[in-house]
Amino acid sequence: MSKLNSVAAISNALTNWYALNKRDLPWRNTNNPYKIWISEIILQQTRVNQGKDYYNRFIERFPTIYELASASEDDVLKQWQGLGYYSRARNLYKAAQQIVNQNNGNFPINHSEVLQLSGIGDYTAAAICSLAYNQPFAVVDGNVYRVLARLFGINTPIDSSEGKKLFASLAQKLLSNSEPAIHNQAIMEFGALQCVPVSPNCEICPLLSACEAFNTNQVSNLPLKSIKTKTLNRYFNYLFIRHNENTFLQKRKAKDIWQNLYEFPLIESINPLEMSEIVTNEHFIKLFEGTEKVNILNVTSPLKHVLSHRIIYAQFISIIVSNTNIKLNELIKVPVNDIEQYAVSRLMELFLEKM
Repeated sequence: MSKLNSVAAISNALTNWYALNKRDLPWRNTNNPYKIWISEIILQQTRVNQGKDYYNRFIERFPTIYELASASEDDVLKQWQGLGYYSRARNLYKAAQQIVNQNNGNFPINHSEVLQLSGIGDYTAAAICSLAYNQPFAVVDGNVYRVLARLFGINTPIDSSEGKKLFASLAQKLLSNSEPAIHNQAIMEFGALQCVPVSPNCEICPLLSACEAFNTNQVSNLPLKSIKTKTLNRYFNYLFIRHNENTFLQKRKAKDIWQNLYEFPLIESINPLEMSEIVTNEHFIKLFEGTEKVNILNVTSPLKHVLSHRIIYAQFISIIVSNTNIKLNELIKVPVNDIEQYAVSRLMELFLEKM
């Protein structure tokens, strides 16, 4: 297949492959822009198998954009709990309110207007406009980058400005203008199932004869990235404080990981801390000043929790106090059995599951 004359043939091969191999996923059985939007946001940094269950629960809880916009942010974050990257949920909530307040609850049709919604970038706008409205906007996600880099033997890094422009242009040229929705789903599914990151089965690939990476033995080397993000280690010392049947939570307000989620009082340190160092920490002393008795029951072994670009090393310290004080009363007092009603990080959830 000649590359100069292969654009239509490649698109046809992809859509034919898709017809035979596509997975039956709930968001593929609708052209409702609200549901497609929810699925696309969930599937960012989330595997399909995990995302499918979250999608079904989220749509059941918020079946329309009105229910989402009128909910509390705490409720939205609770439904999102465990998916990570919580800014996605906060932006969903903001965008739902934008649509209800500014557009009478009607999801925008115009691509430029979709791009104005909170949390929606080029990829998500293209996905919504093509999948919901069959508009000719090419999607470029991780799977598409990989397919295009290998198919056309592109050595330009996908995370460079030049690479982003090149791949976006190439994806648009390859797009079927008559069936953009099917084409976009096909190329993404092809990258997810056939042209996988490691050890793809190239021998059964319908694009084998046109694949530059296969012909030059570069499949395992493509696509290329130029930037390696440094991983930061952080050390969290959580205080699980109990007074009678209650415990104490705080809400993370800073623009940091897990913003607006709930957690136990936290002492963060630049290095691992021994218990002798924690009890002499200024924050610990102020937190318990004026309490008659502070009984430290247990300290967990350090728990390693890996996030993108961060590794959290956490220990949970179980404490019983005989009475409360001003500092503790400034926290959110919660019956221990009611913690599950609050949106918490997966790290917190792992500890609570073992209680």
